[in-house]
Amino acid sequence: MSNVMFVCLGNICRSPTAHGVFEAMVNARGLQNRIRVDSSGTGDWHIGHAPDKRATAEAAQRGYDLSHLRARQVRPSDFDEFDYILAMDGQNLADLQAMCPPDYTGVLALFLPFAPDNPTDEVPDPYYGGAEGFTQVLDMVEAASEGLLAEIMRADTAG
Repeated sequence: MSNVMFVCLGNICRSPTAHGVFEAMVNARGLQNRIRVDSSGTGDWHIGHAPDKRATAEAAQRGYDLSHLRARQVRPSDFDEFDYILAMDGQNLADLQAMCPPDYTGVLALFLPFAPDNPTDEVPDPYYGGAEGFTQVLDMVEAASEGLLAEIMRADTAG
């Protein structure tokens, strides 16, 4: 079983989008018994909230359902539970690295490098922008999710 958690600042835009997209890809391939997906935020101000309505609407246009997701904050126990903890940007990665216990053996990294041929390593925060930002995030997340799933499947067959 591989456990994957996506992390952004508030867990209402980028990380729930990644959660919903990746979970849908896992389910479409019948891998839900082999890969568990979650998301969280480094900040605490949106705990218990549904994803941003713009993120939910953009995802729904492509067939992804985010309605069951609720924001939560990263917990110390996440480092015991998750094999992949993937941040949307460098600041959230730095915050996670500061929390990470020295004996963590999983992958703590940026998410976007799993997308092939991507010119940047960070998923931009669309919160203060227009609808096009949510479209861009979804494009990036889909590409990185495909790459991540391929990586997990390679690791499973190699190990």
